[in-house]
Amino acid sequence: MERGKMAEAESLETAAEHERILREIESTDTACIGPTLRSVYDGEEHGRFMEKLETRIRNHDREIEKMCNFHYQGFVDSITELLKVRGEAQKLKNQVTDTNRKLQHEGKELVIAMEELKQCRLQQRNISATVDKLMLCLPVLEMYSKLRDQMKTKRHYPALKTLEHLEHTYLPQVSHYRFCKVMVDNIPKLREEIKDVSMSDLKDFLESIRKHSDKIGETAMKQAQQQRNLDNIILQQPRIGSKRKPKKDAYTIFDTEIGSTSPKSEQDSGILDVEDEEDDEEVPGAQDLVDFSPVYRCLHIYSVLGARETFENYYRKQRRKQARLVLQPPSNMHETLDGYRKYFNQIVGFFVVEDHILHTTQGLVNRAYIDELWEMALSKTIAALRTHSSYCSDPNLVLDLKNLIVLFADTLQVYGFPVNQLFDMLLEIRDQYSETLLKKWSGIFRNILDSDNYSPIPVTSEEIYKKVVGQFPFQDTELEKQPFPKKFPFSEFVPKVYNQIKEFIYACLKFSEDLHLSSTEVDDMIRKSTNLLLTRTLSSSLQNVIKRKNIGLTELVQIIINTTHLEKSCKYLEEFITNITNVLPETVHTTKLYGTTTFKDARHAAEEEIYTNLNQKIDQFLQLADYDWMTGDLGNKASDYLVDLIAFLRSTFAVFTHLPGKVAQTACMSACKHLATSLMQLLLEAEVRQLTLGALQQFNLDVRECEQFARSGPVPGFQEDTLQLAFIDLRQIALVIRSLILQPHSWAYIWIKTWSKRIHAHQCSLQHCLQ
Repeated sequence: MERGKMAEAESLETAAEHERILREIESTDTACIGPTLRSVYDGEEHGRFMEKLETRIRNHDREIEKMCNFHYQGFVDSITELLKVRGEAQKLKNQVTDTNRKLQHEGKELVIAMEELKQCRLQQRNISATVDKLMLCLPVLEMYSKLRDQMKTKRHYPALKTLEHLEHTYLPQVSHYRFCKVMVDNIPKLREEIKDVSMSDLKDFLESIRKHSDKIGETAMKQAQQQRNLDNIILQQPRIGSKRKPKKDAYTIFDTEIGSTSPKSEQDSGILDVEDEEDDEEVPGAQDLVDFSPVYRCLHIYSVLGARETFENYYRKQRRKQARLVLQPPSNMHETLDGYRKYFNQIVGFFVVEDHILHTTQGLVNRAYIDELWEMALSKTIAALRTHSSYCSDPNLVLDLKNLIVLFADTLQVYGFPVNQLFDMLLEIRDQYSETLLKKWSGIFRNILDSDNYSPIPVTSEEIYKKVVGQFPFQDTELEKQPFPKKFPFSEFVPKVYNQIKEFIYACLKFSEDLHLSSTEVDDMIRKSTNLLLTRTLSSSLQNVIKRKNIGLTELVQIIINTTHLEKSCKYLEEFITNITNVLPETVHTTKLYGTTTFKDARHAAEEEIYTNLNQKIDQFLQLADYDWMTGDLGNKASDYLVDLIAFLRSTFAVFTHLPGKVAQTACMSACKHLATSLMQLLLEAEVRQLTLGALQQFNLDVRECEQFARSGPVPGFQEDTLQLAFIDLRQIALVIRSLILQPHSWAYIWIKTWSKRIHAHQCSLQHCLQ
């Protein structure tokens, strides 16, 4: 029973499941019915399901049949209507076919036109696409063309900028094109080409700068000279405003745009053509001559390419080499001032360029590099100047060289270079200058002394008198009162020598200008140089004149007179130096002039020469003496040679009127003593073995003539018979000989010889006392 119930229950469940599947099949899309049917076949009751399905189909067929029966009449009517429509449709079809045939015939050309239009539309679309692509590529090509043009015109820095823009902005947009790949591969080559060409321009610039350094330096030194002249004018006329245009800033003229596309700025190799115009009011600035754009361009190009350090090292190395060449002086530089000037111009030009590079670039050169170059240049320049200036024998050339060195130093000092060592070296050249001056003035003094007539200067008018007094500080009240014509006591060489001493002082002063020396240092330099002139040069010239063989007593006397007046003028030379240096002689450490000593020494030498000359003249007269010691004739007048000698002495001592009294007296006493000694030697000669009373009488007359000359006072100032004492021993020995002749003895001759030696000793003692 229970089994029956269970079977019944299972049958009900199966029927319910089959019903569900059927409903699902009816409501489900045909594409998704597979899983449903699979579930039927998976079960075990598919037979019963098929029965169920058949039953359901029959039910639906009956429903369809009922529905068709219900609508059959409508269906028949519809068929009847469709048959009628078929005939009409056939007619319509024929009309449509005919119309289509006509339309096809009529639209054949239109179809052809439409095909053509289609092709045109296709071409237009392709052209538009091509234009779009070309518009994308065209900027790239334009930039590349611009790059090539810039390379061709040597506008390297703009070319580098264009290259960077092309590489990073334009080429990435069209990188899939083959020509762009070619451009990309060519970019490193273009960079190297720009780098090489810019370096070539830099080399041209450096070579041009080397060749034109002297022109740059010349212009800079002209500017410095103009500025110094202007400063001097301002100092001399402080209230007068200068009308000169203000000096341009040394660096404003170089505000050059590196990216300039001007053909001139791109192609210029470094030096602009500037003609010399002497009539221009203002000399162009030294940097106006230079276009530094090649340096700037190359520096920026190497900086952009990341090779700035390489560029800096190359530039500094090349400039060091050029510095060594510039500092090498020509072998004949000392021959002319132009040689020194060109040498200085090149050095100034070199450092003007480097100073400008220092101030207009960032790090291309630095102060340490400039200072190192300047130290090297300073040492080499000073060594060259020491060597070449030592060859200069012309003081004018040495003075011009000094002025040129000062201008050279002032020019470089404007640019901030230390120049103290140059001024120290000028102090060394000053000593050489003094030596050349001394040599020059030695010749001047020699010419003056050789050309002088050694006669007092005659004056025939007041004008001539004032002219001489204006040249030489001479005051003599008695001479001023005398009527014209009259004579100055000195000869022409006195004012000439005095004026030449002043000219020498002026020459020394010229060298001390612009050396930044104090008044005391200038005064000391002038005084020391003047002392050398007096004690060495002038003294030597005077001594040479005094020691000449053919000099006469008149010239010697005039030299003594002249040196006396020159000695008196030394105080005026002191005043002259004081006036031009503004240093009082009472100042501590002030050097005194040694002119007094110089002229005293010259005068003493002249005096000694007078004494020697007088004695030589006396000896010359005595050589004419021809005593016949064995004559028996008794003479009644002095010998002719002695008369001539006395006449000569009288005329000579007459010239001594302007000599100092002591000089004239000493000369007269010396002459008389020498005459007495010479006469005694004639008498006591070894050859004189015998003499007669007649010979002694003639000798006595000659002695008497000498005594008469002494008594006549040829030179004023002697006391009574002082001058006669020179002949007293001669008189005594003459008397002794006379008495011995009258009373002869065997020992007489020996006694006379012995006594003559005593007399000679007495004369030497007398001479020493007189001196």
